[in-house]
Amino acid sequence: MLFRYLLPLFVAQSCLSVPAPILFRSSGIDKYSFPTITVRGVESNLNPEPIRGSTGASILGPQNIPVEVQNLALLAPPATDNGNIGNLKWPFSLSRMRLENGGWARQQTVKDVPTATDISGVNMRLEPGAIRELHWHTANEWAYVLSGTVRISTVTPDGLVFVGDVSQGDLWYFPSGNPHSLQATNTTHGAEFLLIFDTGSFEEENTFLLTDWLSHIPKDVLAKNFGTGTDISPFDNIPTKELYIFKATPPPDNVESDRVVPNDTKNPNTFPLSQVTPTKTPGGSIKRIDSTSFTIAQAISAVEAEVDVGGMRELHWHPTQPEWTYFIAGQARMTIFASSSNAQTYNFQAGDVAYIPPSFGHYIENTGSEPLKFLEVFKSALAQDISLTQWLALTPHELVKAHLGFSDEFISKMSREKQEVVL
Repeated sequence: MLFRYLLPLFVAQSCLSVPAPILFRSSGIDKYSFPTITVRGVESNLNPEPIRGSTGASILGPQNIPVEVQNLALLAPPATDNGNIGNLKWPFSLSRMRLENGGWARQQTVKDVPTATDISGVNMRLEPGAIRELHWHTANEWAYVLSGTVRISTVTPDGLVFVGDVSQGDLWYFPSGNPHSLQATNTTHGAEFLLIFDTGSFEEENTFLLTDWLSHIPKDVLAKNFGTGTDISPFDNIPTKELYIFKATPPPDNVESDRVVPNDTKNPNTFPLSQVTPTKTPGGSIKRIDSTSFTIAQAISAVEAEVDVGGMRELHWHPTQPEWTYFIAGQARMTIFASSSNAQTYNFQAGDVAYIPPSFGHYIENTGSEPLKFLEVFKSALAQDISLTQWLALTPHELVKAHLGFSDEFISKMSREKQEVVL
């Protein structure tokens, strides 16, 4: 009996940060028709039902209300949705955690989102001093630091080295096959970051690990390789299985003292995105980062966007680039158009991932009461998009009128420049 009385309170509390969004249809604005409750001045959905206007019906069986509240556009889709384009959303909260002595990792691959064939992601956490062991892999790695500071190290096929620190909001990049390591510095909480790979089939647990390799090499072969002759004793302490993530003494505060030789790579493996001045837009701001500024990142590029309350990333598409979007803060709504009358709307919150195949039209709208922040990551050297508004504004006006019935006055007011984020 106690549970029955506590459930509504729990649901109301869980929904405080997820206000009922407004959905649009061709005939005008269409609000959800769900019962609501006001807690601490915030109106929240209490018992969402798959009902929209005269369509749908209540659920008679069990409901997972917290999950349904986070996915209202799937429970009661807007009238503009149609067809079936497959799942394009994945919450990292549904990913299996790999827990290690010093941190954890979880991933999203094509196994989780079958349509996400070109990009995958890993969310990783390291305690202060913890190491993601020396390794390499067959995919290019682009990373974004969510919190803390990470010291990275790498060696190129030409024997050039780079050792550097990367802090919150900054990036690193390792070309495929280049060996590298990650270590959280001596900060209070360590570090957490995103790793993005340019293939949907990447498996974090299938990387080439130093300890795993050497534990499968005969010691006499190791002795020959390292020049110890017949003395195999130096290799007695090699772990019998991979370390993956493990605790260690934090690196020295001064990164220069941690370098065996001075950095001599032509293109740095890190980029201080946190120090880049954002481009202001009518509804927020963006930072665009690709190979024109982060030279070494030849396979992956990105846009970091912030959207004001009530604003949205304008209707657009990316000509040839698949997009992997990670939501850092706030709540959002996105409708994805896949041609042939196929369109589907999703709701997102911090920690969720969206995948948009090349050329699929979409927008990202802030449906919350705080600024929305997210990353758009592309499998491309360049971050490119086509703005719907700019396209129509620069197209002969009579053509636009013939298609959409817009007035001359309305067309003349459309922006001929990309707005990126609008109100």
